[in-house]
Amino acid sequence: MFITFEGPEGGGKTTQIQLLQETLVRQGYAVLATREPGGTQIGNAIRTVLLDAANSAMSERAEALLFNAARAQLVDEVIRPALERGQIVLCDRYADSTLAYQGYGRELDLDKLKALIHFATAGLQPDLTIYLAVDPATGIERKRQLAGVEWNRLEEEDLAFHQRVTAGFQQLINAAPERWLAVDATRPIQEVHRMIRAGVMQRMPQQTFLARTDMQQREQMP
Repeated sequence: MFITFEGPEGGGKTTQIQLLQETLVRQGYAVLATREPGGTQIGNAIRTVLLDAANSAMSERAEALLFNAARAQLVDEVIRPALERGQIVLCDRYADSTLAYQGYGRELDLDKLKALIHFATAGLQPDLTIYLAVDPATGIERKRQLAGVEWNRLEEEDLAFHQRVTAGFQQLINAAPERWLAVDATRPIQEVHRMIRAGVMQRMPQQTFLARTDMQQREQMP
């Protein structure tokens, strides 16, 4: 099962991914957590370029291409092999972020971005996307108050940009509501986790339960 986490800045994706990973591992699932951009040596190098505030001259098309170059490497090197091994993959951002940030935020052509994403991912789509909803101004302020948190070039954009991104995410949710689970990220951390956990377990494919049971039975054999 492939689960992605999306949302504006300051929604608490990192915390919720960690909590969900811990819960699923305790229940006997094999789980891999990763992030975008990054997750590979090549992806991390691209991440440094993309998010460095010194690279303010980066063009919008170059930005979109770099995000998808990192994504292509992550899919080929990490995500697809993990799914083929039967692992649950949790990813901090994925293709929807390109549509929200570069499409709605930067106002690049959505159809061209969708074609680029399809090429980069070879058509790999998440089974479930968890959206951590928070007002953009609130989210940015929450992130500013966190000590030691990575601050990047995109987060330096003005509020109007982040409002377009948030509106873009809502458009994406409206277009495919069956794939999304929207959660109010301003609720207490453990309450948010409980809502996410319930949504994930409700959507867990039957074959995932069977694979886990078979694995546990093999481990118990003398």
